[in-house]
This record gives sequence, structure tokens and C-alpha cells, in this order.
Amino acid sequence: MTMGETMALFRATSAGPLRHATSLSVGMAGAESNVAIGLRRLGASTAWGGRVGDDEFGELVLSRLRGEDVDVAGAVVDSGAPTGLMFREQRSADLFRVHYYRKGSAGSRLCPDDVDPEAIAAARVLHVTGITPALSDTARAAVEHAVSVAREAGTLVSLDFNHRSALWSPVAAGAVLRRLTAEADIVFAGDDEAEMVVGAGDPEVAARALAALGPSHVVIKLGSRGAVALAEGRLEQSAAIQVRAVDPVGAGDAFVAGYLAGVLDGAPAAECLRLGCLAGAFAVTVPGDWEGLPSRAELDLLDRPHGTVLR
Repeated sequence: MTMGETMALFRATSAGPLRHATSLSVGMAGAESNVAIGLRRLGASTAWGGRVGDDEFGELVLSRLRGEDVDVAGAVVDSGAPTGLMFREQRSADLFRVHYYRKGSAGSRLCPDDVDPEAIAAARVLHVTGITPALSDTARAAVEHAVSVAREAGTLVSLDFNHRSALWSPVAAGAVLRRLTAEADIVFAGDDEAEMVVGAGDPEVAARALAALGPSHVVIKLGSRGAVALAEGRLEQSAAIQVRAVDPVGAGDAFVAGYLAGVLDGAPAAECLRLGCLAGAFAVTVPGDWEGLPSRAELDLLDRPHGTVLR
């Protein structure tokens, strides 16, 4: 079960300043829904909860999620606010910029009444991120309520820090994320994000400091350097899988989906890390936040020689 804001995504189809774009592709993206899609493709049944506007973009979000076999029965269609918008600009070959239009969006109006206790209790994992609490006071209350419901029901709580500097300061984010970390079972953070909560330190030090707050799994995402996991007191490391990157956006969500798939399989942390790195590698080889996420049957494709043609 995931919950958060998913927006309509407009992506320039060529590199350069957005003002010079002659065409935009239309899709959808959101950290929590990316994870739901990734896990569904890896065989888990998933559900997404959130708010979308009563507009074409809201219908786009819901129809795309349904098309990926993600349950959206708990989603709320809000007639009083629009679906948020995201514009992605490829400023140069290696530099991407994202512009959000989400103030007052339907997603920002998420509230505790939107939380479905039965759906959370029925799930094995509730996955939330640090994006949703930054959207509004009611959205933060909704996340905190969902986490409380999950803990009471015995549902594992997964938290990805996913800090967005445009939404709140490191100080404000650090205080909320520290509280949520204490309630979580599995925590994901970049090394710079971990610093907001437990101070500076190398990945192992950061992982141990976060684990001291309560979670049994702490994963420090290091991008092209791989990842470090501290699970039940045991430290594991994994190198990133080298691929030709096309679009880095969504790699962190893909990693989370792969890692959680391993957790649901009952796999050891080393295998969870491997699945996370595999999913992240697939994600960056295709334009879009979630389009390149792999199925179970595709996980060995990156082991094949470059240029392989499957017939």
C-alpha cells in the first residue's frame, strides 16, 4: 500500500531550454506510485491512495495506474482542486530540471479522513515518503495517521526520505523525518538526506545512527556508487550496475521497489540490495519515471552483452 501525490508529467522531447520546446510528451509521475508500479511488475499486488483533481489529468493518473494493475479504489477524486503538474526539462545532455505546479493541488489536500485503515491493515507493507508530509499540514497528518494505523495492525512501515528542497527546509524536514524514522521498520535515505536527521557521517555511520532510532532495515542510497544496508544489525553493500543512463529521474523509487520486493520474498538483505540495484539500473535506461521498470522475467537481461537482439 502506498499513498502520496501523483501528478501529470509533461516532458520535453528534445534537449534545451523548456521555452524552446516544440513538443511535450504527456504522462504521469509520483514517487509513491512509481514504487507501486515497480512492485506490481515484480509480482506484488499493490494499491495507491491519494487525491487527484476531477479533470483530465486526474483521469490520466488513475487510468495509467489501473493499466499497470495498481489498485486505485482508495483514491479520492477532488472536485475542488486541480491535479498537480510537473514539467521536466532536459537542459543539456546530462542535466535535467524539474518544475512543479502543485500549490493548492488536489494531492496537497490529502487528509487523515482519506486514509483507509482496512486497506493498510490488509497490506504487508505501507510505503510513504518525505514528499507528502511537506505538501501541507493535512497531508502530513494523513501520513502520520497512516503510519499509526499500520503499526497498530502489524503492517511493516517503509519510509523513503525523498527530500524536496523546494517544499521545505532541511531543518523542518529533519524534524518530521526523525519522528517518522522512529515509527518505521524500513528506512531509505540518500547520504545527504541522512545528514538532515543524524548529522554528517559516512554511509555506515549514518545507517547505524538511523537504526538506533528504531528501524530494523536502514538503506543508504548512493546513486552510481551503489547502496549500503544495515539489516538486523548486519551491514551489507552492493555496487551499482553499470548501464548507459538515459534519464536518471525515478532511479531511487525503482531501487526502493526492488528492495521491498526482496523483503516481501523473505530474501536476505544482500539479495534485497541486488534487486534494488537491478531495478534502478533498468529505470535509468528508459525516459520516464517508471516506464523502464522491469518485470521478474526481465531481471537477467542486463547480464546479456551490449547490443543483444532477442528473437
